Amino acid sequence: MLRLQEFIHKFEEGGGKKPLLIALGVLCGLALILTYDFREFRNLGNAEAMDAAQLARNLAEGKGYTTDYIRPLSMWLLKQKQTEGGIKAPRPDVYRLRDRHPDLANPPVYPVLLAGWMKLLPFKYPIVSGEAYSIYQPDLLVAFLNQLFFFIGAGLVFLVGRRAFDSGVGWVSAILYFTAELLWRFTVSGLPTLLLIDLFLALIWVVMRVEEGVRQEQKGPGWVLLMAGVAGLLLGLGALTRYSFGWLALPVMIYFALYLGPQRVLACVVALVVFLAVLTPWVARNYQLSGTFFGVSGFALGADAGYSSRKAEGSLDPTIDLNKFNIHGARNKLLAGLVPIFRDEIPKLGGSWLTGLFLAGLLIPFRSQTLGRLRVLTLLCLLTFVLIQALGRTHLSADSPELCTENVLVLAAPLVFIFGVGMFFILLGQLRLEFPQARLLVQAAFVLLMSAPLLLTLMPPRTHPHAYPPYYPPVIQQLSGVLHENELMMSDVPAAVSWYGRRRCVGLTADLEKHFFEINDLHRPISALYMTPVTLDGHFLSQILGPETRTWGLFLLDSIIRRGVSERFPLRFAAPGYFPERLSDQLFLTDRDRWSGRTRSQ
Repeated sequence: MLRLQEFIHKFEEGGGKKPLLIALGVLCGLALILTYDFREFRNLGNAEAMDAAQLARNLAEGKGYTTDYIRPLSMWLLKQKQTEGGIKAPRPDVYRLRDRHPDLANPPVYPVLLAGWMKLLPFKYPIVSGEAYSIYQPDLLVAFLNQLFFFIGAGLVFLVGRRAFDSGVGWVSAILYFTAELLWRFTVSGLPTLLLIDLFLALIWVVMRVEEGVRQEQKGPGWVLLMAGVAGLLLGLGALTRYSFGWLALPVMIYFALYLGPQRVLACVVALVVFLAVLTPWVARNYQLSGTFFGVSGFALGADAGYSSRKAEGSLDPTIDLNKFNIHGARNKLLAGLVPIFRDEIPKLGGSWLTGLFLAGLLIPFRSQTLGRLRVLTLLCLLTFVLIQALGRTHLSADSPELCTENVLVLAAPLVFIFGVGMFFILLGQLRLEFPQARLLVQAAFVLLMSAPLLLTLMPPRTHPHAYPPYYPPVIQQLSGVLHENELMMSDVPAAVSWYGRRRCVGLTADLEKHFFEINDLHRPISALYMTPVTLDGHFLSQILGPETRTWGLFLLDSIIRRGVSERFPLRFAAPGYFPERLSDQLFLTDRDRWSGRTRSQ
């Protein structure tokens, strides 16, 4: 009995309460993850996520930093570099698809971490024929990694919130971060956004520590320079996760210049040198392969500012389109991009109603210098995110406006939660409540209200676990399975074919008559063509017969009229039950009869 009383006393008065609360919070978090995954998990529905996953699998299997998702633009970049100066290409097999194709689209940090995760856990890629299919197991394991990043992010929100305000604001901010419905959708998207949020929060925490150490004169110059180097390291890792993250070096340098006193110059130099030291080897690799510092991603600025990113990505010779880019186009893209950002995205930043309190919290005066200076850093970062998002939009944002890596404003969500909750606590402190427990009740009601989107999402009905249309893994694996491992496919969902089907796949070319036949005749024979509702369910005039897809649209119309394929087209054998043998929402053609007893499609 005495020991029990000692335990109770230690729990109430000593240090036993904190570990128990942390353990309880972790258990509640795990329960929420299991509930969400059971009710809301869907197979990957984002091409960027599937692209990163197949690249990570190649890394895990010892195939190097090579991709099975082959962009015609990437082929062009490799050829331009190999043949620059009129010199015959020393490695024509690389761009002619007779060798493994180096990836020029994805920075390395997230694929490398994902590859390590694949080595650690038992990923089962084949779907066993005849077994009931519900969830693609590798997709779920990818979601588990991102949910681990989500857990880490909640802890970082607490640390930043506690340092900026107090532990109460830190706890409530962490809870609201962990119950943000938009962020939960990112946990199952397969995108590196949550990893970027972790790096951003760690950067904010480090910058705050440096400023406090200088202002309070508690730390020496060596410590300040060490922390500045850590800030540069985080900037470099973020840039190697998403290239646009590197632009945060500007607000960090401005912040150091404003608030680090006599050590500002050395701190800026150290942070910048470390940042460049981390980034340079990878940029040099890209330049050596393609003649560009950022590969395919470097063309995002000119997308829709002179040329179509979708058309340029599908072209083997985009020179004419790329030359259309000019400063006036960039200006128009910026102005056009700012409209939806200020009209739609900032008012619901982070998918929460806290944005109103956040904006109010930016306007009130704070006694704490830490808070006042954090507000300056927040505004600088927010302005940077706005410019990045407006100028960096491509067709990926059109395909999936919220769940894509081009949605960089979501990285500011943690600071929205922290300042919004801080403003709520300030307002709560002005209320005269009848009894002490009323304050806890108001806080609980506030948390429930802010968490309502997630709570309502978990209510019936259950979300369908398949991201169809257009992605249904068993069908993609079945169709891809008729090709040998070294054969080549072309598709309007190349990332899905490379991830689920494990086949090398070229993205649909911008032009059928020229680029398709150039790849097929001069590079590597295309053994199959797979088209999905991405193309077949498009608007008839603006998409199927639009300026970017006209030749493919005419091909589809001709196939409908013929109920077969033209003699000129090399892929003339249809899979049983697929278009054009009969009308359906998917087309699959091969170069020969790969089904016993089948005849030509026409």
